[in-house]
Amino acid sequence: MQDTIIVKGQVLSFRANPFDGDPAGAAQLDEALTLEGGRIGGRGSFASLRARHPQARVVDHGERVVMAGFVDAHAHYPQTAMIASWGKRLIDWLNSYTFPEEMRFRDPAYAAEIAARYLDLTAAHGTTTVCSYCTIHPESVDAFFSEAQARGQRVVAGKTCMDRNAPEGLRDTAQSGYDDSRALLGRWHGVDRLSYAITPRFSPTSSPEQLEAMGALWAENPDCLMQTHLSEQTDEIAWVKELFPGARDYLDTYEAHGLLGPNGVYGHSIHLEARERDRLAETGAALVHCPTSNTFIGSGLFDMAGLMAEGQRVGLATDTGGGSSFSMLRTMAAAYEIAQLRGTALHPAQLLWLATAGSARALRMDDRIGNAAPGMEADLVVLDLASTPAIAQRAHRAGDIWEALFPTIMMGDDRAVAEVRIAGRAVA
Repeated sequence: MQDTIIVKGQVLSFRANPFDGDPAGAAQLDEALTLEGGRIGGRGSFASLRARHPQARVVDHGERVVMAGFVDAHAHYPQTAMIASWGKRLIDWLNSYTFPEEMRFRDPAYAAEIAARYLDLTAAHGTTTVCSYCTIHPESVDAFFSEAQARGQRVVAGKTCMDRNAPEGLRDTAQSGYDDSRALLGRWHGVDRLSYAITPRFSPTSSPEQLEAMGALWAENPDCLMQTHLSEQTDEIAWVKELFPGARDYLDTYEAHGLLGPNGVYGHSIHLEARERDRLAETGAALVHCPTSNTFIGSGLFDMAGLMAEGQRVGLATDTGGGSSFSMLRTMAAAYEIAQLRGTALHPAQLLWLATAGSARALRMDDRIGNAAPGMEADLVVLDLASTPAIAQRAHRAGDIWEALFPTIMMGDDRAVAEVRIAGRAVA
């Protein structure tokens, strides 16, 4: 049984979705919270928590912000070593950089090395939960889950399935993709803090037969998430239309094969048609905004304001390594910049919600993670709002918490991450 710890600081949590009304009013600030057995026990004034737990150890973060750890809703951990690879559009980028690197993950030792490196890097940036694609190799899934399990970390992952339009050595078949995924799901899903996601990479690399097999597996395991890519680039959409001439649109290539549902998580979703937007909202599926990737690979500008106004379920993600940073702070900054290009200035509360509770909601985990509230799992990040001279001099002039936080969102990096806790235990 872990001893109770009182954590002091500017404890930031959310009592509502800041996109539904006054953004600042959706948030709550407290003086302290308690950690009890890997969960958040209570929050409120320091005096009240101290009176309730007179023997508790106190960790005092002063004016630093204590909040839920960041939740990265779409990433590719096997692309860790090739992040920031120069100058390609999506399809060429996959062929030039991604697929050669993913070939290496048939080696369990290499997969284990990169899994550990990736989780070290993301934790250093304040990320406590990630939803990741693996490679076609079962060894890559075992490595990622094993490393996360050893850390007591909540993660989602799945074997990437591809049976066409990929190099020899990175293709499975409809049957082997189903069989491997089913076996991995049975081995890992629901063990400790691990969840399996059924993972067809995207329609161009899966035949209709494989999409059908993945749809069948999802129907057999509807509590699992299903993750894939949707409408990332215009040339990709044109390719999908060539490969699926009978489909109404890109989303229909999934829908026709049983791969549209409330537990679906669709990365990018930039160039959506009206029917696709309607169907995604009707089913309660999740869209994941990957802003650093969308600008780095030249994909387009995600319609955050329009999609939120429709009631879409939206998360935020780095999309490592198409995304150019492991940092969710950098990701929030890029989301702000893309929204500005579309005529909307996202409030700091909205950005922080997207990186925590919003992404947890996209992964159907907002009852467990993504908010520094009583009963939630104690995954926390502590942000230093004066981590560099440039940030400090701007924050010094702030008139409220949001003006103090915004420079860290826009200019912060791992130096702003003062502490990270996973299940209540300090890890960074």
